[in-house]
Amino acid sequence: MIPQLKPYIFGLAVICSTSLLGCTSPSTANNSQSGNVIFIHPDGTSPSHWGAARMLHYGPDGWLNWDRMSHLGVYLGHMKNQLTATSNGGAVIHATGVKVNADSFGLDANGKPIVAASGKPQTIMEEAIAARKGTAIINSGVIPEPGTGAFVAKTRSRRQFAEITKQIVESGVDVILGGGEIFYLPRGTAGRHATAKQTQRTDGVNLIELAKSKGYTVVYTRDELLKLPANTKKVLGIFAALNTYNDNSEENLTKENLPLYVPNAPTVSEMLDAALKIVSQNPQGFFVVLEEEGSDNFCNYNNAVGCIEAVKRADDAVGVAMKFIQKTPNTLLVTAADSDAGGLEVVGDINLPSPVPARSRNGSPWDGKQGTKTIPFTSAPDKQGKRFNFAVGWTSFGDNSGSIVAKAHGINANKLPTTVDNTDIYRLMYGTLFGQDLPANKELGNTKK
Repeated sequence: MIPQLKPYIFGLAVICSTSLLGCTSPSTANNSQSGNVIFIHPDGTSPSHWGAARMLHYGPDGWLNWDRMSHLGVYLGHMKNQLTATSNGGAVIHATGVKVNADSFGLDANGKPIVAASGKPQTIMEEAIAARKGTAIINSGVIPEPGTGAFVAKTRSRRQFAEITKQIVESGVDVILGGGEIFYLPRGTAGRHATAKQTQRTDGVNLIELAKSKGYTVVYTRDELLKLPANTKKVLGIFAALNTYNDNSEENLTKENLPLYVPNAPTVSEMLDAALKIVSQNPQGFFVVLEEEGSDNFCNYNNAVGCIEAVKRADDAVGVAMKFIQKTPNTLLVTAADSDAGGLEVVGDINLPSPVPARSRNGSPWDGKQGTKTIPFTSAPDKQGKRFNFAVGWTSFGDNSGSIVAKAHGINANKLPTTVDNTDIYRLMYGTLFGQDLPANKELGNTKK
């Protein structure tokens, strides 16, 4: 007797448990289990970025938290009109499941909101807010950064920072954590981090006071965030005038005596831990979007030490999410970058000289531990206790359409395709949040029958 077996949808393909049974089409099947979603966007990271962080902090045999995630797929990140993703275009695709032009921040060419793959002119987070689920956006950069901002705001240009920040505060999202105080306050109004000369708003609106009137508790430092009462329902965290990091080259940071990250600002892992304590109280479930933006900005400055530190911070956030899933298994964790920042490669020649040469034989720039012509990085020990010197090589000062890997862990993680179009990230998250599998993207032309 043939046991009763169910077909399962893995990404765009329909895989049946036996050839003797008929397959259910993706457009009619609802095989997703509903649950919570945590989306972590470690901006600009490729496997080489993760590899550098692994070697430095855990050794060549060690494992990152990211390594322990259960499922992975090669990520295809092209836009509607170009091969390499932009931060805003990539974020809009993650938020809507629809291919858009590189300059989109949630609007189409006619200035109308993008109609998402669900058929609604709303992002996935806007639908989650409407469904009264718990919601949070977290960014190590300014809060209007596209990786978070595009989930709750729509503008003609990603450069409309003040307007994007206003839409975020008005969106109804429960937890807002990041930098960018200059975009919350009117010109001439000093804040906790920003001077009166730095603040940017020209409409006279004080968004911090507006947030308070909407019931947000406002915090400004790591200590204030970590001391929030357990019954906090809504929080606005503003942890820097601009970013919580100082994105520049190693040489310029040394010259200006600036640290990589603002000392009293929380890390993204600390922000995530605090946010989960709030949104997990919601009986309708929750949706969190987190971006470590430093891994894009430092890497595009070819700042190797800052780049690796940012990747490590993103990995720490992955660890917080995985620990949460151990206790709350009806939660999906998804990670995906949308581009490869700086084209980082690890140069692991055992005979690497010290200081590291400024360039390789083919002319690509190299970095040591403190930048150009400095001593090499030294890995954490391998299983035999050996440490190895390495340098970091770069191919560009920008985003590349290089090797990106998406990963998933927790509920529905097995539905991550092994080859992941950027629109699939939305579909996986949507199916988990709302228990509804959306049809495959017919525009891709690669749906298996």
